Amino acid sequence: EQVTHGAFYQSGQSCISVQRLFVRDSLYEPFKNTLLAKVGSLKVGDPADPTTFIGPVIREKDAIRMKEWIDEALAKGAKLLCGGKQNGVMVEATILEGVPHDCKVFAEEVFGPVLCIEKYDGSNFKKVVDMVNESDFGLQAGVFTNDLNKAFYAFENIEAGGVVINSVPSIRVDAQPYGGVKASGLGREGIRYAIEDMTELRVMLLKNAGSIEAFQH
Repeated sequence: EQVTHGAFYQSGQSCISVQRLFVRDSLYEPFKNTLLAKVGSLKVGDPADPTTFIGPVIREKDAIRMKEWIDEALAKGAKLLCGGKQNGVMVEATILEGVPHDCKVFAEEVFGPVLCIEKYDGSNFKKVVDMVNESDFGLQAGVFTNDLNKAFYAFENIEAGGVVINSVPSIRVDAQPYGGVKASGLGREGIRYAIEDMTELRVMLLKNAGSIEAFQH
């Protein structure tokens, strides 16, 4: 449920939505089936209707771009698990499997209702962290684990401004230093950090300060 929300809330139009998902191999098939059932139940339609979950994207131009990125991945061998269609400003909740990592839908920011999933070798947690770091972006990442060592390893090694343990990255609070690394920007949001960014540091230099002799004649 958290992954479904993180990938498709606001039709994926969030800078911290879930776009790439790596699932441990021993959990992959049952997780995938549960995810597909959940995504298939999402209501599509008018965003003014409070029961709607998938609404329009910001512009038809962007909807067309998303469809082109989906089609590129499919042409390069990705498998379409659900969705994939576009009509005007509406893009279906789409899940792709086995997407080559050089595809735009995997390597760039889709900013739409598209999720790429793949399995990883559960015995090699370091490798999946390396796969996460292949991105040019690094705003936030989410890691689900009951292993405290893996939680700390992820925090120390994932190249992102924030690492959320046991939840999706689609969460923030105003008090945190919210921001990213690499192509995800410079600086941090948050009350304290915004004040610091908007504060001009100034200096006064005093020549011979504390020297009595300098002023004796």
